[in-house]
Amino acid sequence: MLLIGVFSLAILIADFKFSAFSGLRDAGATVAAPFYWVSQQPRNLWHGIDTYFSSREHLLEENERLHGEARVLRGKLQKLVSLTAQNVRLKELLSSSTVVEDSVLVAETISVSPSPFQHQITIDKGTQDGLYIGQAVIDAYGLVGQVIEVNSGSARVILISDSRHAIPVQVNRNGVRAIAEGTGRADTLLLPNMVETTDIKAGDLLVSSGLGQRFPVGYPVGVVESVESDPGQAFLNIVVRPSAKLDRGRYVLLVFAGEREGR
Repeated sequence: MLLIGVFSLAILIADFKFSAFSGLRDAGATVAAPFYWVSQQPRNLWHGIDTYFSSREHLLEENERLHGEARVLRGKLQKLVSLTAQNVRLKELLSSSTVVEDSVLVAETISVSPSPFQHQITIDKGTQDGLYIGQAVIDAYGLVGQVIEVNSGSARVILISDSRHAIPVQVNRNGVRAIAEGTGRADTLLLPNMVETTDIKAGDLLVSSGLGQRFPVGYPVGVVESVESDPGQAFLNIVVRPSAKLDRGRYVLLVFAGEREGR
């Protein structure tokens, strides 16, 4: 191969001086071309490998960057969805306050009792906001509960679903009075001690009766889901679904009974 290279170089030099060697130059170039191509392959192969790995590394970095951006965007989207839903609930709550005759104050839930035997929440309003023990708490749909403990900047509220809670109610259709008791379940209240002759049926709306002077009159408490008669029992089995969204929502309204919006 060395001899062929020397021969080719000699021909090229002679070509500058003797045009008669043009034929030999072409022949030499033809003979040398395959050897030149072979000699270039290691360099071309290395360049190709280097390019491949460089491109692969770049693609991996780009892929990781795009995955990171996607995670950030998903997080922002979830936050946006959450805020949108929260704004909808707050608008519903504020809309409901315009049809309430009593003065109200918006409060935010800051904690929920972790005990499965206590249905209680803590809100971010207290004595500095004029809250008092026994004060009624509502949401956009109905009665939530009442204040049982007040501090300077917070208060504890027992929900109507708490098994220790009971509220005087009446059937909105005909005024029949009853007591709605909590069951420890956010979706169920019971009406005990109702005799079979009681005029009550599924679909009846129950509202606060105002008896006991704990709750204002006329706030929705729940809707009768079922009325069943047991031949072996003296009273009806009446199940009520609470009107308020007791296990969801972040904002509630505190009712200042007897006070107007000028408060």
